Amino acid sequence: MENPTFPSEFLWGVSTSAFQIEGATGEGGRGQSIWDTFTETEGKIARAEHAKVAADHFHRYSEDIALMAGLGVGAYRMSFAWPRIQPDGEGKPNAEGLAFYDKLLDEVCAAGIAPAGTLFHWDLPQALEDKGGWLSRDTAERFGEYAAIVGERFSDRVKMWIPLNEPMVMSIFGYAIGEYAPGKTLLLDALPTAHYQNLAHGLAVQALRAAGARSVGTANNHSPIWPATDSPEDKAAGEWIDALINRTYADPVLLGRYPEQVVAHLPAGFADDLPTIAQPLDFYGVNYYEPQGVAAPGEGNPLPFELRAIEGYPMTTNDSPIVPHGLRDLLVGFHERYREHLPPIYITENGCSFDDVVAEDGHVHDQERIDFLDSHLVAVREAMDAGVDVRGYFVWSLMDNFEWSKGYQPRFGLVHIDYETQKRTPKDSFGWYRELIRHE
Repeated sequence: MENPTFPSEFLWGVSTSAFQIEGATGEGGRGQSIWDTFTETEGKIARAEHAKVAADHFHRYSEDIALMAGLGVGAYRMSFAWPRIQPDGEGKPNAEGLAFYDKLLDEVCAAGIAPAGTLFHWDLPQALEDKGGWLSRDTAERFGEYAAIVGERFSDRVKMWIPLNEPMVMSIFGYAIGEYAPGKTLLLDALPTAHYQNLAHGLAVQALRAAGARSVGTANNHSPIWPATDSPEDKAAGEWIDALINRTYADPVLLGRYPEQVVAHLPAGFADDLPTIAQPLDFYGVNYYEPQGVAAPGEGNPLPFELRAIEGYPMTTNDSPIVPHGLRDLLVGFHERYREHLPPIYITENGCSFDDVVAEDGHVHDQERIDFLDSHLVAVREAMDAGVDVRGYFVWSLMDNFEWSKGYQPRFGLVHIDYETQKRTPKDSFGWYRELIRHE
């Protein structure tokens, strides 16, 4: 991308999440989250790693903000830790938690960077999970109250708001197959969690707007669906997985309805909540990592589809195929499906993991990441040329972090973290992104 290709007002940013970088899980009055419980459960996290320290952002946020200022980004997408603000997920807020985010946001703003705040990035207070978690409507109600607290305190500084990050991952990985916290294996019986997260989104949008929020949107993970063949059976399986991982989260928000494939699995009375869920949005956030392969289910499979690996593409160390044109196809298809209902789009996450090491010269030479980001930005530009209104792009992630059940081995950051010393080393991709921003 040697020549400027994006509008001058295009927003360049980086993303992180609280549980993955903050550490200090037992400090500042923070309560227990489902991820604290999950990491303490034997066999759930690779190499028995945990996030008690993570990247120590809780103590080193000033250093990290200085890095972002040097990078030249216009926005920083971060998340508030619900259990740091409400240790039990309800009731009076924790003054120490609010004070931490006051200091963080003040420094971000002082650096000339716009905060983009995510209210929930999977760290549900354990006390709410003990009462049913996202299988309970009560959790959605509590989330609306939490959104009001955060909005009233920080809406003067946060420029963009995202209620929930990737509710699909919470539902599927957390409640359906158990790979993530809270580790339940309910398969399609997990779908009520999708509805209650969608309801939580709608309640939070209302609460944030009432608190004076300026720009409210989403951050949903979406994938183009690739059936294994053109057979009617494989295509039907593709429609089912598209409904399950894409449309169950986009359709209610943008169209005010659910795809027909999932309706039978939703809680009674779900239709009454649709007007609350379908709040008008200022932007729609798309997180993209990879396409999803699918085929008709084999004998003995209780699901109406069977997932298939995408073959023939290079892979990241997080086992994701690198398919840049998948992002273009996703955006164009999204634009065509929701055209008159779709607000401006931001790519709220896009990134990759590789085996990044500090070389003898003291640098991290991550050319693979540079190639990944470059090719995906070409795809974004192609989608824009096809008529898709994309306003910004956030790299996942600013720094290496705790990558959920895979622990610290996958490294997604523009900044390398030495987890023993907490030394920050900007990678070659950091310099590449800085120059891109400077010349765009």
